[in-house]
Amino acid sequence: MTRGLVVALALWAGAGAATAQTGAAPRAGDIYGVWRNPKGSVHIEIKPCDTRTCGVVVWANADAREDVRKKKNQDLVGMQLLRDFAVSDPNEWKGRVYVPDLDMTFSGQVKLLDRASLKAKGCLLPNILCKSQTWTRVDTATAGTAKAS
Repeated sequence: MTRGLVVALALWAGAGAATAQTGAAPRAGDIYGVWRNPKGSVHIEIKPCDTRTCGVVVWANADAREDVRKKKNQDLVGMQLLRDFAVSDPNEWKGRVYVPDLDMTFSGQVKLLDRASLKAKGCLLPNILCKSQTWTRVDTATAGTAKAS
């Protein structure tokens, strides 16, 4: 699997039982905000886009940015990687994940575990060759202070 696919799928993945930590059930709008991948190399803002939900890179470390720049001659920051996500079940969204350095789009799924974590999953084909990971919400008090290098 190429690094680009791993990075993109890493944008969507995980496992965890964080709901038990807060005791409160997530609400539909709780998915909106800035989320960090497990390696802390990419931050995506998930937000409403017309009638759907999308995710745009708002910060990435130098290595992640350079990887995309080499292959696409574009900056990773500002790219919409999560596209056309819509509610499929309570606290779950399905849509498409764009992998810039492969210039390919894959099926994706996000499940809100609690207010601080979500499980993201990306698949080459629906439910085939999938990768998952847990993303963590970036503290809104510090989210705007991260600068891309």
